[in-house]
Amino acid sequence: MTPDHCAVLIVGAGPAGLAAALELKRLGVTDVRVVEREEEAGGIPRICHHTGFGMRDLRRLYTGPAYARHYVRRAEMAGIEIHTSTAVTGWAGPTTLTLTSPRGVNQIQAQAILLATGCRERPRSARLIPGSRPQGIFTTGSLQRFVYQYGQRVGRRAVVVGAELVSLSALLTLAHARIPVAAMVTEFPHHQIYFPYLPVKWWLADLMLRVPLITRAQVSRIIGRQRVEAVEISHLDSGQTEAIACDTVVFTGDWIPEHELARLGNIVIDPATRGPRVDTCLRTSVRGVFAAGNLLRGAETADSAALEGRYAARCIRSFLEQGTWPDHVLPLQVEAPIAWISPNAVVVSEDRLGLGGFVFRVSEFCQGAKVRVYQGDRVMHTQMFRRLLPNRSAHLGDDWLAAVRPDGEALRVTLG
Repeated sequence: MTPDHCAVLIVGAGPAGLAAALELKRLGVTDVRVVEREEEAGGIPRICHHTGFGMRDLRRLYTGPAYARHYVRRAEMAGIEIHTSTAVTGWAGPTTLTLTSPRGVNQIQAQAILLATGCRERPRSARLIPGSRPQGIFTTGSLQRFVYQYGQRVGRRAVVVGAELVSLSALLTLAHARIPVAAMVTEFPHHQIYFPYLPVKWWLADLMLRVPLITRAQVSRIIGRQRVEAVEISHLDSGQTEAIACDTVVFTGDWIPEHELARLGNIVIDPATRGPRVDTCLRTSVRGVFAAGNLLRGAETADSAALEGRYAARCIRSFLEQGTWPDHVLPLQVEAPIAWISPNAVVVSEDRLGLGGFVFRVSEFCQGAKVRVYQGDRVMHTQMFRRLLPNRSAHLGDDWLAAVRPDGEALRVTLG
């Protein structure tokens, strides 16, 4: 099979992929193609009908569908080829992909590839929750598809598992469908929901206050045969259990990157993020292949993914012009309670990040936290944080990069 050729092939037409394509066009890279396995471009925001999108990248608030339409419309006006209903089924070379679509099977060879395939929530089966397998079990994404995309009635009384930002999205979807929420359940001692950039945060806070929050607990069993009838809740501190009557269970958060394509291409996967390991220019371990957006570490907000896509575009343009690729990187490793850091590799010949630093998350609530970066026994950087929350990213400065020794040990990020 003779492959087609292009300068840059972008896999994924969500915020990161479309923002990268637009930035590449602005930078003068004309031959850019985007492939998307869904029937429509725009990514997850297409089915998130609440507001809160676009403040950091577009400087105004949109609903999810309006935000997605904005990017798709701009891409079409810029003449960017977007091939929807197109699945990438394999690698035919380091920068050659095999595509399957209603038009048939073909291959595209690119000078550079950007993987922007996003992430997904782990469903009930992946969380190993016992019980029968009745109807009425959703993730936030599947709930939004049923409610907004298909207009289906999903239930009469719900329990939301999780209490982070995406759990708020699930609450808003259930409120739109007029389904009361019996409880939110989280294993943490507090919820992790915050209201970024939202002028309606007091209304959202009121919505939260009307939903019972059960902390330090987890769903230990789902009860019901044909349809969910109740969930069994185990309290982690006392060991006691209780049953909450409901016919709908929504599992939120617990993100995993859509990394299957990266693994097929033998790209090194970071064990902490479970996404591709990338350096400070978002380069993967395979020459010519970049990665950006929520593929790298699970869910950040859509505007964060879009800004990262723009940065990836600038890195790709530099690669197309100069052709340089690092022979050696130093991994950036984390120690508990830090869950992950991104980017997670450093090229010694480079210094400051165009993104303005690193992002990281912790696995527990931390007060008065001191984050340190080590190379061997040498302290490279120390930064204080008043409070760190699970499921909420924090930013680590990058002014220490120039002092990294190329012949030194791997870098470690610790919290004390």
